[in-house]
Amino acid sequence: MDKNTLISSFGKWVSPINIQKLSEQVKELKQDYYTKKLTTEAYIKLLLVAQLLEFTSLEEMSDALVDEDLQKALGFESISASQLSRKNNQINPLILANLFLDLVWKIQRYHYQNGKNMPLKIIDSSTLPLNLTHYKWAKFRKTKAGVKLHLRLVFMDKDTVYPEKAVITTAKEHDRNQLEVLVDDQEAMYVFDRGYVDYERFDRMTDDGYFFVSRLKKNAVIREVYTFSLPDDCHVLSDKMVYIGTTQNRTENVFRLLEVTDTKGNLLRFITNRFDLKPEEISDIYRSRWAIELFFKWLKQHVEIKHFYGMSETAIQNQIFLALITYCLHVLIQLEMKSKKSLLRITRWLKRSLWKPAYVWLRKFDGRARASP
Repeated sequence: MDKNTLISSFGKWVSPINIQKLSEQVKELKQDYYTKKLTTEAYIKLLLVAQLLEFTSLEEMSDALVDEDLQKALGFESISASQLSRKNNQINPLILANLFLDLVWKIQRYHYQNGKNMPLKIIDSSTLPLNLTHYKWAKFRKTKAGVKLHLRLVFMDKDTVYPEKAVITTAKEHDRNQLEVLVDDQEAMYVFDRGYVDYERFDRMTDDGYFFVSRLKKNAVIREVYTFSLPDDCHVLSDKMVYIGTTQNRTENVFRLLEVTDTKGNLLRFITNRFDLKPEEISDIYRSRWAIELFFKWLKQHVEIKHFYGMSETAIQNQIFLALITYCLHVLIQLEMKSKKSLLRITRWLKRSLWKPAYVWLRKFDGRARASP
């Protein structure tokens, strides 16, 4: 008998989660002491359902337990919003952070088994606004509060990207402060926007053997050292070797500066420490940065990080990590099925067959309606 006839689509979707490893960490952190019903495992499953179905409140989660299939998946028939709130504030975010990293490791096994060249890693952040009245600990302006998700995204190809490392801070944290945390692989090519421009750090990254391409600020002072010739059909306007900065604050290393125009005719300047690539390749690498913008857009539209289920820093971090875990589970099923279907379509199918046998969901991936076993 096909093993997929024995589990639901939801069961198949969450199957990459290593329950044994999760249980060991829960025990080590004494997370479920005195817990009778809402264990950490049950909490994670319920919150993943909430992410998938975009529940906006703990009350909606509590009400969802009228569904007998959900009851079976969790192992209990009801739970109050207050119990959910307590658990949400008690779960150590380290548990969910490690669960996220474990799923990332499983994605990487698919990625690197293809023997591809130097991976492209995109760094950026996104601010998630909060109500200052309820989240005073996250204040960053007189009338605003928020948290910031600093992210490193791996670009596999135009169809598949995945988050590899995440740091959650209050919104007042400057992006540049997280650059050294997010750059730790000398076998990668990093891409980031002009918000991360820091001449001293660019020198340090170059000296330490890290490769990058970044957009340069418009007011940056440059001193040209050499101009490279360009082929006649090249869309890059200029390609130069330069020092960046004034005499008082200047890079010690020379860098490569490329000028291009975007689709609206605006002039863009890219800085990189790669001199071995063609100018078009550098330009194309930076243009891949759009992938992280689309990723943040996907998160805000298709999982629940607009309405937060708790007001503590712990609750906020837990919910963001659950959103990232949700995305990773989608990527894993896409890779397992070797599918080119979009994550949005995969998610829609899953929602419609959540408690049906897994084969009902999986047969949609190849577009054929196979006969039921």
